[in-house]
Amino acid sequence: MTLRVMGVDPGLTRCGLAVVDVEPNRRSTLVAVGVVGTEAGRSLDQRLLVISEAVDAWLDLHQPQVLAVERVFSQLNVSTVMGTAQASGVIIVAAARHGIPVALHTPTEVKAAVTGNGQSDKAAVTKMVTKILRLDTPPRPADAADALALAITHAWRRGVGLAAAGAAVGAGSATPAQRLWAEAEAKARRGR
Repeated sequence: MTLRVMGVDPGLTRCGLAVVDVEPNRRSTLVAVGVVGTEAGRSLDQRLLVISEAVDAWLDLHQPQVLAVERVFSQLNVSTVMGTAQASGVIIVAAARHGIPVALHTPTEVKAAVTGNGQSDKAAVTKMVTKILRLDTPPRPADAADALALAITHAWRRGVGLAAAGAAVGAGSATPAQRLWAEAEAKARRGR
């Protein structure tokens, strides 16, 4: 059964939104991707309202089964962390209003899931998302690619098609992304 996941890369200035369908064999297909932006000169309440309304519209239009949001992590710039946390809050509340479960994933988890390396840069993530989704051009800006990576990560970490991917790896018919993911999972298990 195909799982529809909406990924959100939260931010006040640019908030990446993406929806993907992931089949049990981990084949991932782009449904929609975009970015909602707000101007720095607007009041905080108005900026959060724009984000909330955009997320509500996407949830109504695409009806995902789950929402994957980047977990806010500590940065040196406290104002950036605060804005990201506030945007995350309205996104999570929008999902709750729609009765959609929310999963949080760290940037390291996302990088490891899509590239096989938790220290990858944004260019590597964008390149792998483009390959995984079989896109003709890379999603832009980086916030859009990050939202896609979040959605893919959630479906893959949730276990969609793990047995199928493992069998495919053993049979040599896995995609490069599936092989990287299986290798990363195996390394993680050995490290425990």
